Amino acid sequence: METSINPRRHAALLLFLLFLSSSAAAVSADMHVIGGNDHWAPNVNYTEWAAGEHFYLHDWLVFYYQPGYYSVIQVNETNYERCSEEDPINKYDRGRSYAMQLNETGHYYFISGGGYCWHGMKLSILVEPLPAPAPAPVPLSQSSAACRTGAWSAAAVAVAVLGFAAFVLGGV
Repeated sequence: METSINPRRHAALLLFLLFLSSSAAAVSADMHVIGGNDHWAPNVNYTEWAAGEHFYLHDWLVFYYQPGYYSVIQVNETNYERCSEEDPINKYDRGRSYAMQLNETGHYYFISGGGYCWHGMKLSILVEPLPAPAPAPVPLSQSSAACRTGAWSAAAVAVAVLGFAAFVLGGV
């Protein structure tokens, strides 16, 4: 008997396994485009924008801005309050964008140089540890109760996964 894998079934299996592996990660890094659709520009209320976001360890910040005018300067709290570019932690003013990963918890402060900080181009965020994963569901005592509530056991999921894999690989 010839054992060849149908390319469509092989692709379906790979997509299914990719879905399983991506859904297994409870928490992943998010990308935050600073200012949303307004980007990094004057006269944007970054305090209000940041209030609608949650920043966690390993998330990414992406600053999009007009080249030649604005910059992204990471500063300490004192220089943030004073809109001072003195002794920056990090400074970026090339290109049209800047991205950085949040590798430590705590407060981060950003301003734009050239006086634009005084026009609202300043951002303060608090980076928090990753949230704890959701607790595992409490198993029901009766299997009939599980069927009525639609709860899936680990065994049922395993049977479904193995059945799908057998279908894809075995030509059931």
